[in-house]
Amino acid sequence: MIILFFNLMFFNKNYVIFAFQSSITATIIGKIFGNKVVTRANSSPSGFTNNILYRMVYSFFIGFSDAVIVNSNEFSKLFFKTFGKKPITIFNPFIPDTIKKLSRVKIKNFFSKRSLNIISVARLTDQKNHITQLKAIKHIKKKYNPRLTIIGKGDKEDSLKIYIKENNISKNVKLIGYKKNPFPYIIKSDILILSSKFEGLPNILLETQYLKKYIISSNCSSGPKEILMNGKAGDLFKSNDYKALANKINNYCVNKKKCKKKNIVRI
Repeated sequence: MIILFFNLMFFNKNYVIFAFQSSITATIIGKIFGNKVVTRANSSPSGFTNNILYRMVYSFFIGFSDAVIVNSNEFSKLFFKTFGKKPITIFNPFIPDTIKKLSRVKIKNFFSKRSLNIISVARLTDQKNHITQLKAIKHIKKKYNPRLTIIGKGDKEDSLKIYIKENNISKNVKLIGYKKNPFPYIIKSDILILSSKFEGLPNILLETQYLKKYIISSNCSSGPKEILMNGKAGDLFKSNDYKALANKINNYCVNKKKCKKKNIVRI
């Protein structure tokens, strides 16, 4: 396969390499064989620019790519500021009819009408920062009977389970693993939470917004602020601030009617 790839590149200079991952590798190959290279960055530079060496290497090689695609306007501005290269913004695909159809699939009677049903759909990784959600649970008023359901798998699963056990919140938090179709769970929940440290353009917010469910998201770079119209179409809180997240959830319970008016669908 590798030999075939190199043969194609060597004898077909008109081929364009599209790299959705491994941008540096694709750029090097493209320049060796004289092919044009289009790369895609899918998460904010703030996720890796603290690593000075990686930032320098990435900045050097990305300069040789013929075009860079990013997925939000905020991301575009940050990318240009960080690397001095103007990217092209192409938003992530969004298919309303498919989401609507998938959300109607029946699931077991999983949620309780007597609980405040909170849901999170994200990989269990450091980037997604689920620990902030777990810390917030302890600061939500008990009378609201909060129940957080986390959909996803990842390398932080064991540490999250340990935290849940050590802090006696097993009755309030359930990790249910990866679900190919999360939409029936979202549609039956009251609030969706995103607590990421950084993003690109989180599709889960767009999909949840379409399903008219309330959203509380970290104001991380980039995407959430843009999708939630700077807080006009949902709530934003500072990344890692679990008390602020808990306050947003408590406020939702007090002002449900007012909060639900923020469910503005942008398609």
